[in-house]
Amino acid sequence: MLMPRSLNKNSRVVLIAHNIRSTHNVGSLFRTAEGLGVSELLLSGYSPYPKLTRDKRLDYLAIKQEKQIEKTALGSQKMLPWRKINNLAAEVSKLRNDGYQIVGLEQHKRAINIKNFRPKDMIAVILGNETTGLEADEIKLCDLIVEIPMLGKKESFNVVQAAAMALFAIVHLNSNVDSL
Repeated sequence: MLMPRSLNKNSRVVLIAHNIRSTHNVGSLFRTAEGLGVSELLLSGYSPYPKLTRDKRLDYLAIKQEKQIEKTALGSQKMLPWRKINNLAAEVSKLRNDGYQIVGLEQHKRAINIKNFRPKDMIAVILGNETTGLEADEIKLCDLIVEIPMLGKKESFNVVQAAAMALFAIVHLNSNVDSL
């Protein structure tokens, strides 16, 4: 039996959460990403985010979102490097120029089964909105689209569960299709 391997020690995985509506999903993404060794979480679009030192939001709103994120993040938002980004396309361009492979997690006609995906050592995974997923403009930013096969009758997974499955496959099981 072949044993799966993890990405090498120089690997970097960046998770981009774009237009996530729920503070609880953002908190869970922090916890999941931190637990799976993600290098950095980028929050873009209208995704809620923890309070910043020089926060531009009204103080009560920043505090409210911080508390809601904390409920599911359980402190991981203080352990995992993260940034709020204002321009997804510009950030993706910068990551690509830095050598990152840009991968969208989405059900799409261009998508390949995650079991067949072999990531590069530097990868940025983009997650979209809980109900609409990645929009056409966001899909165009991606080098590749991967999807998790659905075996039941439901049409999609929750964004956090999908992220967890995808990140686990990318980080731990990517070298051996038979091991998935």
